[in-house]
Amino acid sequence: MIGFIKKDLAMIKSNFKLIGILIVVYAVMGLFDKMDISFILPFMSVMIMISSFSYDEYNKWDAYSISLPNGRKNSVKSKYITTILMILLVSIITVIISFLISYINTKTINYEQILVTMFGTVFGTLLVLTFMYPIIYKFGVEKARIGIFLLVFGIVIIGSLLVNYINLSNILKSLVFLEDYLIIILIILTIIMVYVSYKISKKIFSKKEF
Repeated sequence: MIGFIKKDLAMIKSNFKLIGILIVVYAVMGLFDKMDISFILPFMSVMIMISSFSYDEYNKWDAYSISLPNGRKNSVKSKYITTILMILLVSIITVIISFLISYINTKTINYEQILVTMFGTVFGTLLVLTFMYPIIYKFGVEKARIGIFLLVFGIVIIGSLLVNYINLSNILKSLVFLEDYLIIILIILTIIMVYVSYKISKKIFSKKEF
């Protein structure tokens, strides 16, 4: 398992520079009180990890990995673990920089706002992961791009319809009692989504022939 994770990290090592540049850009923009791009950083972690699928296809890694002990299982598991570690690491760095920017600009640190914003970003990023990875395992990176586009487009359409035809304010009012437990609910929901996504991806990959 550790070997699979090291392999993924080695394959995307050249992309770490991009993350570093984005972190610097975010820090500079934050100091000058410009647009907040902190939400982009965790999302870029997923995009970079997706590039590792292309490397795997190009180097015929999957055909080799299945010959290893528990190769199919570890190959899928390592992708999810590495991606989650990348998201968490970048998010922690972003939070630390956000604290520093907040203190430099205002001499105070708005802990609650920064943490809630980053938590929402991590949740949204992991939500993207749960949809994208099974599609990639099923159709491959290139074909999956079309499926991902259609998925995002469909979510936007459905969201627009819900906003137009459903009174969301009434629904939100009825869910006020859950406000105190929102963080816990989202954490549990995220764990369930990632686990289900992993199981689906593992099942798809276990039946795939190379």
